[in-house]
Amino acid sequence: MDCIFCKIINGELPSKVVYEDDHVLAFHDLSPQAPTHVLIIPKKHISTLNDLQDEDAALVGRLQLTAARLAKEFGFAEDGYRVVMNCNEAGGQTVWHIHMHLLGGRALTWPPG
Repeated sequence: MDCIFCKIINGELPSKVVYEDDHVLAFHDLSPQAPTHVLIIPKKHISTLNDLQDEDAALVGRLQLTAARLAKEFGFAEDGYRVVMNCNEAGGQTVWHIHMHLLGGRALTWPPG
């Protein structure tokens, strides 16, 4: 498999990891769009949100809980932050492994661009 996130999970590519457990890995984005921009990914390969199954509900919940935990650790939970998951090309997805963007550390505008 040529999935860049699977390679990061397997230790084949370096990343600046900020959190890891048996199911989730979180690391700094290489092209940050905010002072803090972390990608939170499941260790299970799931290509898009459309590919989620009922048995993945707890895993997706774990991604969100990880985002909230990291927002607190980075110190911007009370000020506010954004979590985003893109799906497919028109939705802005560029890596075919679901992932959540955690952005914080500055005021974020809407719409994003």
